[in-house]
Amino acid sequence: MKHLISLISAIRVRVILITLLTGSFASLPDLVAQTPLAEALRAVQGVGPHGAGHAEAQTATKFLLTQDLASLPQILHAMDSANPLAMNWLRSAVESIVQREQSRHMPLPVAALGGFLLDTAHSPNARAYVYQLLSRADPVGAPRLLPGMINDPSMEIRHAAIQGILDQATTELGANHKEGATLLFQQALQHARDVDQIELAVGKLKTLGVKTDLPKLFGWIQKWKIVGPFENAKREGYERVYPPETAIHLEAEYDGKLGKARWADLVSTDDYGKIDANLPLGKLKDAIAYCYTEVQSEEAINAEIRLGCKNAWKVWLNGKLLFGRDEYHRGVEIDQYRLPAALKKGKNTLLVKLGQNEQKEDWTVEWEFQMRITDAQGSPITPLRVGVPLPITASR
Repeated sequence: MKHLISLISAIRVRVILITLLTGSFASLPDLVAQTPLAEALRAVQGVGPHGAGHAEAQTATKFLLTQDLASLPQILHAMDSANPLAMNWLRSAVESIVQREQSRHMPLPVAALGGFLLDTAHSPNARAYVYQLLSRADPVGAPRLLPGMINDPSMEIRHAAIQGILDQATTELGANHKEGATLLFQQALQHARDVDQIELAVGKLKTLGVKTDLPKLFGWIQKWKIVGPFENAKREGYERVYPPETAIHLEAEYDGKLGKARWADLVSTDDYGKIDANLPLGKLKDAIAYCYTEVQSEEAINAEIRLGCKNAWKVWLNGKLLFGRDEYHRGVEIDQYRLPAALKKGKNTLLVKLGQNEQKEDWTVEWEFQMRITDAQGSPITPLRVGVPLPITASR
């Protein structure tokens, strides 16, 4: 196998050289894309659920493990278009290569890795791992990059950057430099997405006499209409098309899981904008609910709809399905999902489908989500007017 790959590589190198000498540059990218390393990476990227592509990926991974540190940027680049399963395979290969080569005292390609880290177009997970590698290689130099990463799309890198600001603010406060500490805590709060860090900054600001309006700061969408429950036995309701998916009629009533289902108001008072379907519908299982609201924009805007949710969900903007995840009771965090969204001038409609499965444990009871509309850097877009003007008169 190894000799065959070497022979193929030698042939391709000769073909590339001939191409260069004859001036046929147009076909060169195609030839490079057909190298054994590129082919192996494509095989790993093809891994899917239920064992799909695993045999090919296992063979390809054995080849990846023969690579040296110079191949790391190309392997990391493959993570950009990798599904979560393929991402795990690729990261495992990178870790094995790094561990083997560093045991031989081979230096990391710091310049190439640094370039990869600073390019925020790359996979956030891959960039976070690269930061870990650079931190181990240069524990003094790597953290110096963090002040410029407080708005990083990688939540792990952002967390580390915010922590640096919080530590600095705490030091300033300990030295009784209250004005400097206040500014630093406010800066951290503007960009923090981790609840523990947010609560720390809010608590410190409170002791400094500064009140914080978290719903306004984050721009949570707090006013919704909700209808349900609909059936989700055997988790079949996720793909089933219930009436709210085809048309919104807020005065309508539907045949639901527990009888007639009507739209009702649901307004969040939670600091983190959580919309709790349990409040109007009850603590149900095997159920589907829909939440609807309208967003008024003064102009057409390219934005992001940012969602946090631990259960199954789908999101429609102006009747167009943006994305969804059919999974239950995973971890939830602020801005967990980022959906590119083109808001039109005037009224925009938002519909969210929420699922609950059959699990009965206490920790599966939560049936909620949080949503906001931001620019690409995570700042709330203003002015936006959110809410449904039509009042609900029917009672449940």
